[in-house]
Amino acid sequence: MRTTALAVGMLLLVVVIGCASSRKEQTSADLPDGDYRAPASIYTVMDSTALVYTNPMAGSPINDNVWRWAAFILHPVGVVLDYGFNRPLYKIAGSMPYLFGYTSEDAMLDSQRP
Repeated sequence: MRTTALAVGMLLLVVVIGCASSRKEQTSADLPDGDYRAPASIYTVMDSTALVYTNPMAGSPINDNVWRWAAFILHPVGVVLDYGFNRPLYKIAGSMPYLFGYTSEDAMLDSQRP
């Protein structure tokens, strides 16, 4: 029980820290000699019209979140697990739905995969 609580606590801590941001807005007082640096765009990156007026990548920092790099590295592992384990399991369950409890909703979701 104690190990489970510790593991859940550590996972929660990683999630909270991974989503935290330490980036702050710079004012002219923070810059040397009071220089002013114009923002990459007056539009927010989350604005749906931002793609028309600016490059959204220019508004986001290059090292946005460390966990994004982990996702880039682990994505191929997820794809291999999907094709090597998950999809064959769906095929086996689909061949004997009465035995595995494979429903029509499962069949619909499986058919929508790319």
